[in-house]
Formats: sequence, C-alpha cells, structure tokens
Amino acid sequence: MDPLQFLVPLGWLSEVGPMLPYAILVMAVANLATRHIAHRHHVDQGSDGDSVEPYTPHAFTNIGLMLLTFLFVLDAPVSGTILAVIVITMLIADLFELEARNVEARNDMSIEAPKSSIAASLLVLVFASYYALWFLVSGIWNQFVIA
Repeated sequence: MDPLQFLVPLGWLSEVGPMLPYAILVMAVANLATRHIAHRHHVDQGSDGDSVEPYTPHAFTNIGLMLLTFLFVLDAPVSGTILAVIVITMLIADLFELEARNVEARNDMSIEAPKSSIAASLLVLVFASYYALWFLVSGIWNQFVIA
C-alpha cells in the first residue's frame, strides 16, 4: 500500500512514470536552447537601454521542467528529490541572473552570459540524461557492483 494513495490518486502515475525521465531530458535540452535564445534577446534589449524582460518561452521551459521534476518525485522519490533540488537551484539562479542583467542594462554595461544558471542547467541536463539513458551504461555499471 502506498502511503500517498489517499492524498493523491496515483493510478495514472504508474502509467506515466516510466516516461518521465525522457520528458525531463527533452525539457532540459529545450531549456538550454531557450536559455541561449533568451540571452540573445536580453543583449538586444540591453543595447537599447531598456530594462531586460523575462523571455516567455524560457519561462515556459523552466516551469515545465519544475512540474515534470515534481511528478518525478512522486514516481521515484530519491532520484526525483535529487533532481528537484538541482532544478530549484537553477530557477533561483535564473532569477538572480535576470536581476544582474537588469543592473547591467541600467548602467550601460555589456550584457554578460548567465554563467551560474548555465552551469545549473548543464547539471540538470547531466542528471536528466543519467536517469533517461541509464540503459546505455547499466551493463558496464553493473559489472562494478559487488554482490
């Protein structure tokens, strides 16, 4: 008996659960792509002297990645929690980087790349690919496990 079965109906999660790592991997790759486009968008906004506004597709991938990760927490609690901590760190880094871009735009400085959020999103990509592509390394990995 699952202790959460009375709080949340989890029957549908058993059907969707095995596909969640792949969805998270796709969303992590999309997040990196929108992060690159958002940076170009921010550079264009900053060169005009305007304040830097959040890029809507990037915000969509951030929220989608967060929601998928929270669903993964319900399906695989330990792996999902590890990934959720990294995704939340990435979201917080995004907020601080956006404010840093606003400061650079206001002070007529050159707009730098969001280094900390890029690093956090690459870490999300590494963990998402580890969970989604486990079948590629499981044979090698299991040879080193001492039974």
